[in-house]
Amino acid sequence: MADASRSSSTVLLSILSTVAFTFITYLTIGLSLAVLPSFVHTRLGFGAMLAGLAISTQYVATLLSRPQVGRMADAKGPKRTVMTGLNMCIVSGTLLLLGALASGLPWLSLGLVFLARLALGCAESCVGTGAIAWGMGQVGHTHTARVISWNGVATYGALAAGAPLGVLIAHRCGFAAIGAVSLLLPLAALPLARLKRATVVATGERSPFRTVAARVVPYGIGLALGSIGFGCIATFITLFYAAHGWDDAALALTLFGVVFVGVRFIFGRTIPWLGGYRVAMASLAIEAIGLIAICLANDARMAGVGAAIAGLGFSLVFPALGVEAVHRVPEHSRGSALGVYSVFMDVAMAVTGPLGGWIASGMGYNAIYGFAAVAAMGAVLLALVLQAQAAREQAPAAAGNPACPETGDD
Repeated sequence: MADASRSSSTVLLSILSTVAFTFITYLTIGLSLAVLPSFVHTRLGFGAMLAGLAISTQYVATLLSRPQVGRMADAKGPKRTVMTGLNMCIVSGTLLLLGALASGLPWLSLGLVFLARLALGCAESCVGTGAIAWGMGQVGHTHTARVISWNGVATYGALAAGAPLGVLIAHRCGFAAIGAVSLLLPLAALPLARLKRATVVATGERSPFRTVAARVVPYGIGLALGSIGFGCIATFITLFYAAHGWDDAALALTLFGVVFVGVRFIFGRTIPWLGGYRVAMASLAIEAIGLIAICLANDARMAGVGAAIAGLGFSLVFPALGVEAVHRVPEHSRGSALGVYSVFMDVAMAVTGPLGGWIASGMGYNAIYGFAAVAAMGAVLLALVLQAQAAREQAPAAAGNPACPETGDD
């Protein structure tokens, strides 16, 4: 029992020491999330559209770079990929600092800010994909679900901490301090990444990208359908509360985030025990219940409870489907698989805003969460189909390899 405990502790330490780079990167992202639109709109004097575009530029860069980053992780190794991401973070921080210092020249400052956001989007893609692949290489693919789960905790925990920290820094020291801290954080993390042991790059003929994508896309679609609810809560919950005249919209976001992280901590190990498909279907169904509760809410308390239930459900969707997705491809193509799979969450977050706005303009904000619940139930059905397909594919292999002692012969 003691050996098992030590082994589990060693695995956890290896995972945490890897996803720490994800935390640093997303903390950097979170720092500017709440203060950058105000800087562009108020300090530089540009309109709300350009202020919003300054934020969304990062997500465009992340979306476009995901497939290439996945191939980099497979060919060059995840350590190189993470270090590239940290270097891009340093470039982004430098450009953001220069943009803040050039605020007297608004167009130059805006151009530097946009370049900083593009670099940060590429950094997010590199570190997000590379850290998961690096973690899997460190602890073995039997712990894939734990690696993905802890990487998610690092992601959302850093964003939750970064936004208020960024507001505090900007309020006390000015926007230039955001650029300086965004430069110093990855600069401090880079030597630690350099010292950490690299994993062996899996050899073998690389699967064609189209083949990898074809195997992963159905799981990505399930992730996208499940992510719509999260996108609706993150984007529209404050407007939803305002439309009803309710206070404390931030409390709904806090409840969602706290429950989300708590479930990752407590129930992350259920994925290898029960299987990714079962956990995904249960999680998506729970998320749908929470979204329906928001849709039907007649007071702020019910809406907050619905947000908490949605967070409970959504928490394990990404790792549960992700585990099954990476198992569909050879080991030496799993970086590419992660890159393709992650793209679908980016796409879902990108389309939720305009699609949800269009629905709200015609049917009100409640309807947004009704449609998100339908999307989550669609993901349940898709996961059921994928599970049946996987079972059919495994049946001939099981029939051709009856249970018997291993001989050791190839």
